[in-house]
Amino acid sequence: MNDLSEERRGTAAQPVIACRNLAKVFQQGGRVLHVLKSVDLDVHPGDVVSIVGASGSGKSTLLHLLGGLDEPTAGEVEVEGERLDQLDETRRGLVRNRKLGFVYQFHHLLGEFSATENVAMPLLIRGMSRRAASAQADKLLDLVGLAERRTHRPGELSGGERQRVALARALVTEPRCVLADEPTGNLDAVTAKEMFALLQSLASRLGTAVIIVTHDLELAAKTGRHMALREGTLKPVHLELPLVEEVASGS
Repeated sequence: MNDLSEERRGTAAQPVIACRNLAKVFQQGGRVLHVLKSVDLDVHPGDVVSIVGASGSGKSTLLHLLGGLDEPTAGEVEVEGERLDQLDETRRGLVRNRKLGFVYQFHHLLGEFSATENVAMPLLIRGMSRRAASAQADKLLDLVGLAERRTHRPGELSGGERQRVALARALVTEPRCVLADEPTGNLDAVTAKEMFALLQSLASRLGTAVIIVTHDLELAAKTGRHMALREGTLKPVHLELPLVEEVASGS
């Protein structure tokens, strides 16, 4: 894997992910909940975008819609110009496997498999040979600083190491965009900062777009773009790190 490729530079004018007038409505008994209302968003190669908002504001719902894991009530999502609502489930699955990577608060690693085997899994699902998939997985583990831990199973790794394995798994298919849902939520403060810095570094080096849903304003302030989800609408906000630190300290 090299720094931002010519191919990705050439397509920088086209968003990796775009959504228009995105809405999601849930019905609970007799109640109608408008979780998302007419959300618009463009994310380009190499962008690192943080989305903040109160618990229950719809951040994870938005991420699921952008990743094609759920269907919107209205509006549309495009991944490199392909509208997800116009694809059959087979094609949608291919888009997820080939163009998107997912990182969650919980690593969701398979306990009986080694780090290499966990990272290689998306490539094996794609149909790549075990030898080639393992070689690519080991490259990613080296990239996230875990070359010496590739034969270890999740139970033999620390929380931060497990999240790094999950990040390597998300990146092994060389996705155009990584969707990260509270990826540092279960980590201590030091490890969370390291994980966040790693995401930003990889985005710069690989040209991968990253959308991070987080409640951590201090970390969100370090991304290139900041968005806030409030009352179902998504709007840009300006987060200044000194101000965030003052708020966090209560000063």
